Amino acid sequence: MELKDFIENFAAQFDDTDASEIKAETIFKELDEWSSLIALSVIAMVDEEYDITIKGDDIRNTSTVEDLFNAVKAKA
Repeated sequence: MELKDFIENFAAQFDDTDASEIKAETIFKELDEWSSLIALSVIAMVDEEYDITIKGDDIRNTSTVEDLFNAVKAKA
């Protein structure tokens, strides 16, 4: 699992946010487009791409895209 690929997959969940705006240090909850629906999309993406189950708490307890990546990686 690579951070670069995770960021690309994460960015793909957004329709209106340019992927170039999303970096490892991006505080994803501060993105204008962030919503509970996108959170569900991220949970589904992690399950589909990495075969890892994360919960809302995992998202709530992280701030940056890299934090979330590390939480997912820890479950691998």
